[in-house]
Amino acid sequence: MFHVIFYEPRIPPNTGNAIRMVACTGATLHLVEPLGFDLSDAQLRRAGLDYHDLAHVVVHADLDAALAAVAPGRVYAFTGHASRSFADVAYAPGDALLFGPEPTGLPAEVLADPRMTDCVRIPMIPGVRSLNLSNSAAVGVYEAWRQHGYARGV
Repeated sequence: MFHVIFYEPRIPPNTGNAIRMVACTGATLHLVEPLGFDLSDAQLRRAGLDYHDLAHVVVHADLDAALAAVAPGRVYAFTGHASRSFADVAYAPGDALLFGPEPTGLPAEVLADPRMTDCVRIPMIPGVRSLNLSNSAAVGVYEAWRQHGYARGV
């Protein structure tokens, strides 16, 4: 199983979409507070459709708690400030993919945290800032899952 960590997410539909994605892939979604919305938010529920009961979602009071929950797995911080492509990583079951809040991304102190295995980026054409948070998470999770033959329970 892979872990997706949303650090202080702000936009409810992005988290709702991620709930659907983790339900479809068997990943776990970790949400690090403070959240920019309430989990009962109508937009979050609408984006997640009827997948909420099928998804494993855990809310953590802070990043330390989230990282403790995914230990001893490796943590890959997704950022536009990295040079290594996310596709160049050989993912292992238990790895965590960490994403920052919209629209700022992960703060420098998180990127510099010694518990980060590496910082990686999703390649994009020049002149664009970023992908949508839930799209970025899906790109990362599906690559990790693809490397394991889309096996159940990875």
